[in-house]
Amino acid sequence: MLRYLITLQAPDRKGLVEQIAHAVSRHGGNWLDSELRHIDGIFAAILLLEVPSMRIDELIEALECIDGLTLTYAKTSVALKPIRRLSYSLVSYDRPGLVLDISNRITALGINIEQFSSQFETAGHTGIALFRATIGLGLTELAQEEQLVQSLYALGDDLVLDKLTR
Repeated sequence: MLRYLITLQAPDRKGLVEQIAHAVSRHGGNWLDSELRHIDGIFAAILLLEVPSMRIDELIEALECIDGLTLTYAKTSVALKPIRRLSYSLVSYDRPGLVLDISNRITALGINIEQFSSQFETAGHTGIALFRATIGLGLTELAQEEQLVQSLYALGDDLVLDKLTR
């Protein structure tokens, strides 16, 4: 069995996850990890699957037959594990370039972004546009945590950063 990362997108509709899971199961696949989202009428998914190497082409063909579904896929390899994993919740006033600023600061410290989920919302009491993100990180050195916090807070006085328990 080999591991494959598959990304999918299609106009959202009921039963889509069941169709995908059925195709994976029918072709001997094991569903290991996933992120599934409905964003602005579109279903988007990232799947990590174990699939017998002789069946991957059949699975891809079956997925491509699902109405409106587009996909990409790649064989994966097991990556080196970080010495520490951390998750943060970040809230800031929304502004163009904020994700670039955040990712630049994290990358400059040699930290890997393992998960990034964000939402746009407006503050109920003021109507101010807010950016909210949950960020999962893989650190390779213990000192990176303090450097990270200082670097992110330097983005502005409006930023709130909370460490989440994993």
